Amino acid sequence: MSWDFEKARRRMVERDLIGRGIGNETVLAAMGKVARHDFVPEDMQTSAYEDAPLPIGEGQTISQPYVVAYMIEASGLAPGERALEIGTGSGYAAAVMCEIADEVYTVERHKPLADAARARLQRLGHENVHVVHGDGTLGLPEKAPFDVIIASAGGPDVPPAWKEQLRPGGRLIMPVGTRMDQRLVRVMLDEHGNTSEENLCAVRFVALVGSAGWRNE
Repeated sequence: MSWDFEKARRRMVERDLIGRGIGNETVLAAMGKVARHDFVPEDMQTSAYEDAPLPIGEGQTISQPYVVAYMIEASGLAPGERALEIGTGSGYAAAVMCEIADEVYTVERHKPLADAARARLQRLGHENVHVVHGDGTLGLPEKAPFDVIIASAGGPDVPPAWKEQLRPGGRLIMPVGTRMDQRLVRVMLDEHGNTSEENLCAVRFVALVGSAGWRNE
């Protein structure tokens, strides 16, 4: 008997997203459209719609669906905007974001993951996502400014380059703290170039490694 992925995805949206307070209809529609099972190893596809992270290789994980939806909702990502994601992983969050934004750039430091995600996103028809292999802690200055920056890895502080690459009115979401104890923060840049920061919730992500993050694994 074949696995009913569509039914599992609908249940995920209803139980793990709506049931836990995600209310943005645009985010819910994007989460309901993108097939998460296409972004996990084949032997884990039947677990793709459980609300849990899953390993994807190189010591990295695909974030749990609720966290992906929560971060995108918290960022206020809207149609017509340009977004930067740090930590492509398998490409799942970028695929969800590209269902909302006009253009998404995503940076991955592990070349095997970057190459696989690029091929996967192209195969699945996500043409407005651009995968870059590099040090995500530096952002992507040649493509800035961005309306939204979302990081899927936790660092000791917000990299200065990311703040510099926000458009006035832009929002930045990332985990900040130690390797084991992090809080999700939202940084907002006003029209006068001033930033404000607020704590959202406790989280635990893989380490943000790079010249403006942790120096090693």
